[in-house]
Amino acid sequence: MSLQQANQENLATIINDMADRLQVVNRSIMDPEDYDLNNYEEIKSLHDIIQMKGQLSVSEIQAFVQELGQYRK
Repeated sequence: MSLQQANQENLATIINDMADRLQVVNRSIMDPEDYDLNNYEEIKSLHDIIQMKGQLSVSEIQAFVQELGQYRK
């Protein structure tokens, strides 16, 4: 599946994958409906970084979750 195209389905895939990788317990903060499609490129960039890093420290996880919070509606 190509995530290059900005659409709601791809955004949901990216957000859900990041929630899994960041081990988010409270999934309500990672509801794809809460994120604006206009920020797709920024959110995808964060997703790409998380994929490249692999294992994340607790402080890195917190930083990524905080950064994602900036893109919520």
